[in-house]
This record gives sequence, C-alpha cells and structure tokens, in this order.
Amino acid sequence: MAHIIHKKVFHKSGGAVYGLGVIGAAIYYISNSTGFWMGVLGILKALLWPAFLVYELLKFLGA
Repeated sequence: MAHIIHKKVFHKSGGAVYGLGVIGAAIYYISNSTGFWMGVLGILKALLWPAFLVYELLKFLGA
C-alpha cells in the first residue's frame, strides 16, 4: 500500500517540475524574442523543452 501511495506522489511532483520548466522556458524564450512570431515560436519551444533536452543529451553522449 505504501508503494502505491509513493508512486502517486512521485507522479504528481513530476508534473509540477515539468510545469515549472515550461513556465521558465516560456519566460526565457519570450524575453529573448525579437518579434511576435518569434514569441509564438518560443511558446511552442517551451512546451517541447524535454525533447530538446533529451536530444542534446544523446548528441553529447554520442548515442
């Protein structure tokens, strides 16, 4: 029973970390954008930041 509760808490905290990452990435990309459409692109990039992170990590590791 304790294992099941631990899994639920861990899953919820992972969503919170992802959400904070999206907010931080959106602020970063929007603050560095040069125009409206670059800001829109920044929001899209903010939603996909884990994919960029994994891609760069795998490239760095040579996988």
